[in-house]
Amino acid sequence: MDLKNQRRIAAQILGCGEGRVWIDPDRIEDVADAITRADIRTAIESGTIRALPKKGVSRGRARYHIAQKAKGRRRGIGSRKGTSGARSPEKKRWIQTIRPIRSTLRDLRDQGQITPAVYRDFYMKAKGGMFKSKAHVISHLKTEGHLKEAN
Repeated sequence: MDLKNQRRIAAQILGCGEGRVWIDPDRIEDVADAITRADIRTAIESGTIRALPKKGVSRGRARYHIAQKAKGRRRGIGSRKGTSGARSPEKKRWIQTIRPIRSTLRDLRDQGQITPAVYRDFYMKAKGGMFKSKAHVISHLKTEGHLKEAN
């Protein structure tokens, strides 16, 4: 039985696509007799015709990937888009290096373990990127004999 026209009208009335129009297989003869829009509306009210629910896109796979990323997976070379400097900015790395160095030099100067002249010299060297860590600065101060022991 060809219900193409009935399906088209029902889709317009229900405000959905023809693919989502469900017609009760037990009452196909009743739908075949429905030829006007009013007849189709009656069939919709009686439950003979109805719109199927929309199909969504499952988030299951996306949730799995997010969970894997939270564990630190999926971050290899092939997954990277930006340069290493784009992923963690070089300025941020510099800040994390220079702040402890400068605070160490300041503390040593305030405690009297280094002279203001040595402080200024090492501060400028640090600014130039000579030292890679706090420990590196202290080892330089010791090898050059500038670090006095605390009283």
